[in-house]
Amino acid sequence: MRTSPLLRRVPLNLVVVLTVVLTSAPSIVLAQGRTLEIDDLRLEVGVSTPVLSPDGSQAIVTTSTPNYEDNRFDRTLVLVDVATGAQRELTPHRPGVRQPRWSPTGDRLAFTDSSEDDEDRQVFMLPMGGGEARQVTHAEEGIKGFEWTMDGAHILYTSPDVAVELEGEERHNKSFEVGDNSYLTLAAPRSAHLWRVSVEGGDAERLTEGAESIDGFVVSSDGHTVALEVLPLPHSGEGIRSTIRLIDLESGETRDLVGDRPVSPWKFSPDGRYLAFGRSRGPEPGFNPNGIFLKPVDGAETIDVTAQIDRSLRGMAWMPDGQSILVSGTDLTARALWHQPLDGAPQRLDLGDIHPGSPVVAPNGTVVFVGREDHRASELYAMSAGQWEPRRLTSFNDALAEMHLGHVETVIWSGPDGFEQNGVLVYPPEYEAGRRYPLVLSIHGGPMGASVEAFSTFNQIMAARGWLVFSPNYRGSSTQGKAFQSAVINDAGEGPGRDVMSGVQVLKERGIVDESRVAVSGWSYGGYMTAWLTAHYDGWAVAMAGAAVTDWFDWYSMADMNTWAGYGLGGSPWLNDNAMNYWRQSPMAYAHQIRTPTLILSDTGDERVTVSQSYKLYHALKDNGVEVKFVVYPVPGHFPADPVHRRDLRRRWVEWIAQHFDRIAATSE
Repeated sequence: MRTSPLLRRVPLNLVVVLTVVLTSAPSIVLAQGRTLEIDDLRLEVGVSTPVLSPDGSQAIVTTSTPNYEDNRFDRTLVLVDVATGAQRELTPHRPGVRQPRWSPTGDRLAFTDSSEDDEDRQVFMLPMGGGEARQVTHAEEGIKGFEWTMDGAHILYTSPDVAVELEGEERHNKSFEVGDNSYLTLAAPRSAHLWRVSVEGGDAERLTEGAESIDGFVVSSDGHTVALEVLPLPHSGEGIRSTIRLIDLESGETRDLVGDRPVSPWKFSPDGRYLAFGRSRGPEPGFNPNGIFLKPVDGAETIDVTAQIDRSLRGMAWMPDGQSILVSGTDLTARALWHQPLDGAPQRLDLGDIHPGSPVVAPNGTVVFVGREDHRASELYAMSAGQWEPRRLTSFNDALAEMHLGHVETVIWSGPDGFEQNGVLVYPPEYEAGRRYPLVLSIHGGPMGASVEAFSTFNQIMAARGWLVFSPNYRGSSTQGKAFQSAVINDAGEGPGRDVMSGVQVLKERGIVDESRVAVSGWSYGGYMTAWLTAHYDGWAVAMAGAAVTDWFDWYSMADMNTWAGYGLGGSPWLNDNAMNYWRQSPMAYAHQIRTPTLILSDTGDERVTVSQSYKLYHALKDNGVEVKFVVYPVPGHFPADPVHRRDLRRRWVEWIAQHFDRIAATSE
């Protein structure tokens, strides 16, 4: 028998809330328009990380809008004047356009797209003075990534090897050897290699060979050297074993530069002396913050340039003089930028209510980035180095900003195990002080994801139903440094569960929650937390577990990142007695205790969290007489990539919760 509305086997003193810091309850009307509905997902315009012209006067962003008729996202390259915000569409009839890259002289633009004759992505070139785009590459297996050479004469690109064609009876033999790849792999993974082709066309020249695979690359400022991110094999699980290797474009000579942990090259310094790269601050990548490091190209000792920023950093750009960098990351419930000198203390920039993405810096010091505000979806912003006063250049998402939106605030409290906790609360647009409202937990994934105050269309849609929407940052989140992020290692569910429940208790003690109508929901690790919480705590009216990790054995053995799970769970489950440790941290071990009506959603082609885990949860709940509905999407990916299935998923999520909230409200009248 369950004896507590908050917990079963967890000591009560672990969820006692010591202090609470909250802004006052909202009392103003934020907008005069109507509230958001599911169908308003069509209004949101996605905006990609910008690319700047060499002189910094113009930026190009890729916008994307849902096309429900053709079930795709239509993309367009938009040219934006940095001084005035004036805009011009460059590719109105190319809905698949991606990866814009300015030429070094700024007179041409390269991008990738498919053609009528070839579904694979190729590089096209558009003259900025006017004219039609022409195809530059004809790679048999398409293009993964590309960059200009610094003289503007060539394109460097990566492309997978061509499959070997067998003859005779062997042409029917499709067998291949398994490595650290996902169970959905249907053919032998093929290595990607670096190629060079003239912008005038002609035959491409292959620059790398062998079984190793190139996962990404950057070009030095003098154009002579390329830094490659090299994987030992092309299998999806090899990303934890990457190396940075330099290749001389003239001689073809190579040498390894960095390789003691998974690494990603970012950018060479303007003078070419350093390569900035990202790397985990601990031996468990992903379960520790990501730092930005500098490696002298001559092989000297690595410099931990961001050692004073105890946050996980995900973007960077060199300042023009090469004496400092801009880095981006999450700081509590805000996206942030820091100006970091190569020798000195960092400065966290005050950008007001703007949540910036990765910065891009031009040689003249112009800085641009895509950002969000609490009540505005993605737009392009610009500012000058040293002044750090961003100006919004675009109005792509005015339609959403003009809606009647719910107030957004940060909740801070002292939680269990000595951590100061935080989360984001969205109020119903029509919130009235003194009333109690249903509460929906919208839990982020990762676990190294983050909930911030930046605009969330879906959370605002749920708030428009008259619900409080709470997104807690549990231990493991990339929000407040190494101690907090790494605390999830070998504590996948219990510790994060205490964190979440202490936040729920904070809201209940404020007297704003209708305790008969509390829902828990999330996708990926948020789905894991949903399954864990419903198995360990009482008081839930309804749950939605999307792409939920329910069995760590399946993750380790079958997912695309497979063995990466070992970093968070004490190593391989097949060594010593660690199998019991994996089972102890899997929701399936406790699924017989779940009593909450649960909606399960998953993609059948999900390589990250295999659909097998959702099937297990479904049968466990069904066999135990729990109300359960399981809906799958027959599409690839960890989350549906097409707008129709995305909308259906969001609609089912909201309506499942609404159905059960309404049922409870009807019985209490």
